[in-house]
Amino acid sequence: MEPLRQPPRSSSGTSRPRARDLGVVIGSGAPGPRNAITDVPGVRVGHTTVRRPPDVHSGVTAVVPDLVGPQTPLPAGVFSGNGYGKLIGTTQLTELGALETPVLLTSTLSAFRVADALVGWMLRQPGCEEVRSLNPVVGECNDGFLSDIRTRPVHEEHVQAALDTATGGPVAEGCVGAGTGTVALGFKAGVGTASRTPEPGGRRCTVGVLVQANFGGTLRVLGRTLTPRSLDVGADGPGPGADAGSCMIVVATDAPLDARQLTRVARRAVFALARTGAAYSHGSGDYAVAFATRPGSAQVADADLNPLFEAVLDAVEEAVLNSLLAATTTTGFDGRTAPALPAESLVRALSGPPAPGPCEGRA
Repeated sequence: MEPLRQPPRSSSGTSRPRARDLGVVIGSGAPGPRNAITDVPGVRVGHTTVRRPPDVHSGVTAVVPDLVGPQTPLPAGVFSGNGYGKLIGTTQLTELGALETPVLLTSTLSAFRVADALVGWMLRQPGCEEVRSLNPVVGECNDGFLSDIRTRPVHEEHVQAALDTATGGPVAEGCVGAGTGTVALGFKAGVGTASRTPEPGGRRCTVGVLVQANFGGTLRVLGRTLTPRSLDVGADGPGPGADAGSCMIVVATDAPLDARQLTRVARRAVFALARTGAAYSHGSGDYAVAFATRPGSAQVADADLNPLFEAVLDAVEEAVLNSLLAATTTTGFDGRTAPALPAESLVRALSGPPAPGPCEGRA
C-alpha cells in the first residue's frame, strides 16, 4: 500500500473515505454496487439523528424490508454473543423464526419508547387494520459516554421519520442515526455497512450487513493492532467503551434460507467482531439479527452455505471499519471526547513494517 497523500472522496459521496477508498480490502469476495445492506433487493435504510450539543448525540436507524408485516413475515434468526442488552422482540423471534416488523436500532434507554412507536407505525400500515398481536424488533447500544442518555431523547416523531424516509440508495455511515453517539475500540464509531455477492450452491446472491458499533477492545486492521496513541490522536487507556458497550448487527440476504440457517448466519456475524479486536466484555451486548427476503424459494443446502458464511464474516469486518472511518471526532456529555480514526495515519500504519512482537529483539 502507498501512503495516502490526500483523503479521497468516499464512494458514498461524503468527504470521509470508506475502507475500500483507502485500498483496505477485506477478503476476496466482491461487494454489491453500493457495498451496503441496501444492495439486497427490497431492503431500505432510514436514519433520524437527534443532536442537542453539547449534551445529546443520539438517534434511531431503521432497516426496512419491503412488505414485511404480521401477515407477511420473513424468515429470520437471532444470535446473542453476549447478552448484556435489551434486544426487544428476541424471544418470539427465536421461537418462531419470523420477523414481523422492520428492525430498529437506537440508544439503550430509548429502546422501549422506540418499540412503542414502531408498533404504532405498523398498526397504521395498509393490511394491519385487524392486527391484534405484533412483535417489534428493536436493538440498542449505550451511547451514554457522549450523550445524556437519561434524557431519553428519541421520540415517536423521530422513529416515524426514520421509517418514512427509508430508501434503497447509498447508506449514510458514521455519526448518524443510532450511531450518532457511539464509540468502539477506542475511537468514535457509529453506523457502518457493507455487502458481498457470494454463490452458495452455484447461485449468486447478495448479503448485506449494517452495524451499530459501540464495543470495547483494541482495533485490528489487516492483522495490525492500532490504538489512539499509535495513530497520534490521543492516549491509550480505559477510554470510551473499554470495559462495556455493545454491537448490534443486522444481516439481510436474498438467498433462500430458513430460520435455522439464518441463525447460523447470525452466529457468524457476531463471530466476525473478533477479527476487529472486540473484547466481548461482561458489559457488552453483542447481537445479530439475520433475515431473508425470498421466503418460499428453493432452499440452499446446508453443505453449500460456506461461501455465504465467509461473505458475512468479511462484510461485518468491513462494516465496522467503515463505521470508524466515517465517524468524526465528537465532544459530548460532560466534556468527554471520542477521537475519529484518521485515514492518513491508518494508511501509513498499514504501509509500514509491523510492530515487533513481545519476544522480538531479545537475545
